Amino acid sequence: MREEMARREAAELHRSHQKPRSPKGWGLLLVLWYLAFYKPVITEGHLRRKNIEFIFIRFSAWQYAGCDKLWAGLVTTLCDNIRHHFGALPLSVYHVMGTRPRFASGFSQKEWVLKRGTCLKLWGLLFVLGAGLSVLLVALLVPGIKDNHALKVVGSTITSLSGSSLVLGAFSILKNLLVSEKQKIERLTNSERFASQLGFMSKVHREVEVLVDFLAFMEIFERRRLRVVLEITSLDVCYPEKVAGVLNAMNTLLSDANSPFIFILAVDPSVIIPCLEQTGCMKGLADNGYLYLNRTVTLPFSIPEMGARSRLRYLEAAVQTREDLMYRIITSNVERRRAKCRGVPEVPSRREMDAEAVRCIHEAFRCLHDSADPLTRYLPVNNTHVRRIVNTIPVTLRLLLHRAGIPGTPSPRAAAAWVVLADQWPCRLSWALQCLEDGWQSQPTPDFGKRSLWSIFQENVGELSALRQPLHNVLTLDGDPELFQTFLACDFPFTARDARAFLGVTVNLDHSIRHKMGLLRGLDRLKKAVAPVPCNVHRPH
Repeated sequence: MREEMARREAAELHRSHQKPRSPKGWGLLLVLWYLAFYKPVITEGHLRRKNIEFIFIRFSAWQYAGCDKLWAGLVTTLCDNIRHHFGALPLSVYHVMGTRPRFASGFSQKEWVLKRGTCLKLWGLLFVLGAGLSVLLVALLVPGIKDNHALKVVGSTITSLSGSSLVLGAFSILKNLLVSEKQKIERLTNSERFASQLGFMSKVHREVEVLVDFLAFMEIFERRRLRVVLEITSLDVCYPEKVAGVLNAMNTLLSDANSPFIFILAVDPSVIIPCLEQTGCMKGLADNGYLYLNRTVTLPFSIPEMGARSRLRYLEAAVQTREDLMYRIITSNVERRRAKCRGVPEVPSRREMDAEAVRCIHEAFRCLHDSADPLTRYLPVNNTHVRRIVNTIPVTLRLLLHRAGIPGTPSPRAAAAWVVLADQWPCRLSWALQCLEDGWQSQPTPDFGKRSLWSIFQENVGELSALRQPLHNVLTLDGDPELFQTFLACDFPFTARDARAFLGVTVNLDHSIRHKMGLLRGLDRLKKAVAPVPCNVHRPH
């Protein structure tokens, strides 16, 4: 994401020749000036900007596991990090004087409009304050008028009233400067009336809305898009009701169509799904945690099993953390610098790989858009599932190109079809892959790789039917069974070898489902193996 951010920044600078601004140093005075006297306007030029800045926030649920409301810890972490990123003063001034951005009328390219009402009020107060001070000074200093008590009262009254308005504005800014949004929410959660506070959620939502509007203001000031990336970890070690609370908070923050938040949820589904099914948030979803996650996550990335090369790299990285072996890191850095000095590129084919990836992605999307292609009839009608497929295809194709040295690399159309298959029938595909893995281990012959995936599934469908009770929630994720048969038997007859090639790059399939199936299948076979066999006992007469 940082590489993408730098690439977009350079491209936007080349296109518009406008450097982004920062609320640091002299930029702080400029942003305070705009906050006080100008209203931001969303213009066509701003919408054309492609440069973006990611604000990364890490939230470890384990640190807040002792809180009564874990989701409140998520919101306070969000507020605190945004405050630290931009500074307390700009956010405090925005609370008092800031204006929410509005869309431009017509084709105007003016991004800032003067607050005429604010300017008139300020000049009016200053004029009244100056007049009051003048009257007061005349009543106090001019001979012959010193004894005029009424003039002193009028001058002091005018000065006090006009000055108090300015003091109240400064006091509001100082209050927001000293009391952060995090402290406000913590004060609400610590209240004895917390459980009975009907307006609590509305107050928290109001604080989040102010943050969202402030980010929209800073987008126009900095001349780039802003996205807050929250990485949520350690959620699978918390209590079930707290897990559901955090996911509900995520859905609340993402409920706005123009929400600037991106959540990276790093969890183990085999732990999270039972937690969700134990809470009351599954009402209306047939107590199915898989359905809840499918409606929440828009880009699933289930990490495949670690390959041999990855294991070696992981081992090498672990070894390099040893202080007595740190010289290897230094040696590798010296070699990299020498190669750079000799003009040897570190990654010689990076640009070519990116160009090839873009070509393959476009080809795959053309297949999805081609009404004559059979693949289009298997696309889901649910918008969330379509977004999952569109988001997953580029990731899958890039992973395939990374493994391009392996013979028989599938085509972009086949990769797109595989992504659709994994999204529409995760349970049946997982069962077929598990049976394929078991069959390959028992008879690893070249002929087995030529077998169709549909024949393997059809051969073992009886076992799946016998396990339908423990796999009930997973089976409900699948689409039309007849379409699954048509998909594998007619339109896309993937072989066992194709499935093994795709397995290492299948990121939109929850691999914990397949592992659960393997365990259930092994236990079922074990029960059949140890079942008592009746025998006839002959007693001697």
